[in-house]
Amino acid sequence: MTPPREDDAVTDDMELVLDEYTLNRARAERRQRIIRLVRPFQEFSRTETASGVVILVAVALALIAANTPLSDPYQRLLHHHIGIDFGFFAVDEGLKEWIDETLMVIFFFVVGMEIKREIVYGELSGGRKVWVPVAAAIGGMVAPALIFFAIVTDADARQGWAIPMATDIAIAVGVMALLGSRVPAGLKVLLLALAIVDDIGAIAVIAIFYTAEIDFAALGMAAGGLGLIVAMNFFGIRLIPLYAAVAFGSWMAMHESGVHATLLGVVLGLLTPLQSWYRSNVFADIARALADRIRSADDIEDEMEAHERRVSSLLTLSNLSDGAVSPLDRIEHKLLPWSAFVVVPLFAFANAGVDLRGGAFADAASSSLALGVSLGLLVGKPLGVLAATWIAVRLGADLPADVTWPGIAAIGLIAGIGFTVALFVTDLSYTEVHMLTQAKVGIFIASVTAALLGLIVLWRTSPAPPPRRTMPVSGPAGGPP
Repeated sequence: MTPPREDDAVTDDMELVLDEYTLNRARAERRQRIIRLVRPFQEFSRTETASGVVILVAVALALIAANTPLSDPYQRLLHHHIGIDFGFFAVDEGLKEWIDETLMVIFFFVVGMEIKREIVYGELSGGRKVWVPVAAAIGGMVAPALIFFAIVTDADARQGWAIPMATDIAIAVGVMALLGSRVPAGLKVLLLALAIVDDIGAIAVIAIFYTAEIDFAALGMAAGGLGLIVAMNFFGIRLIPLYAAVAFGSWMAMHESGVHATLLGVVLGLLTPLQSWYRSNVFADIARALADRIRSADDIEDEMEAHERRVSSLLTLSNLSDGAVSPLDRIEHKLLPWSAFVVVPLFAFANAGVDLRGGAFADAASSSLALGVSLGLLVGKPLGVLAATWIAVRLGADLPADVTWPGIAAIGLIAGIGFTVALFVTDLSYTEVHMLTQAKVGIFIASVTAALLGLIVLWRTSPAPPPRRTMPVSGPAGGPP
């Protein structure tokens, strides 16, 4: 068989999108890149939108459980201890700690893969547009922290200065999706890129400022596991179970090191290869050749020989199809639903159950901690996003297409929905119940208010989509109706 020629190869996806048109190689590859960029964002947005609804349901259930006679069973469930013991490694933690420190590794692993995709292909891949989400995210982290410090004076309460820095991607994208096509596509991409840069900042803050004493021997073992993964990638090893085993060993070492184990998930996501083993157009040529070989088996009189040819061709096609999809795309496609619909809702259920009885709201109303968290999210986020974006544009950065300044203000408000990561940082910041309650009440109030105000501003500033043009209905035999 002669080697396939890339100049003549057009993928099946290309044929579906371009219908019966024939394009030259340069235009075909450009179109293929666009498809590869848009589809993951569309799938991610749809999943995160639905996940936002599930998260809100989990929050509601947690609040009901914490404020009704179910409170005691709810607390006993969260603090029920689960232990594993391998002899050389043993962990005995409550269910809540397992969710926060183990399951959330999956969430941060998916975040790491999304960060890598944005850096390689998306809004963070270069050019003057990259500076808008980067600047907006930085402004949206710095301003809330400054407001928090200006309001909160208690030294112990100030440990939570990073709480209002976070943005919840799932709920933010879900809120924006409520307005559908009324929101410009450029604004949706800007919010996603801003939230991802925001996650990078939050991860860095957790690693630097919320790490206890470090066991450097254990940390070195975790780093050694990551180095082994890099070497396996370099030598082309494709056995995912082997990678999973090494990653689990690295998690055990990271857990013992004192550095929060969820950071391992981000690093693993960044290390996941985004390049496939075969180009899709090369795969299309080989697949057509294999399909012809399968069809030719019908002409073989010996049934056993025909069966062996079909099976051999199908197995080869299966192996090739695995190699034509990058590890990042394949793993993310499998893990994203688990992260969006299981891990994050479980985290919300385990962390959002705040007992609001006994004057919790009144206590929070007079608390500088709750005020610092809520104003940091509700005021600091939009002010920081707007100011930093304005500075970036004045210095030469480009706004995405169809993005206006009122739209950026709305994005800043919606970015004030700091839920998942904000609750995560809250648990890292405090151990006292009253501080945990005050901070979480501040998060709830700010997130709900930011979502409502963001929706109102988006609705008032985004133009309504043009009405769909309806085709006239033809009468019999193509005549007039």
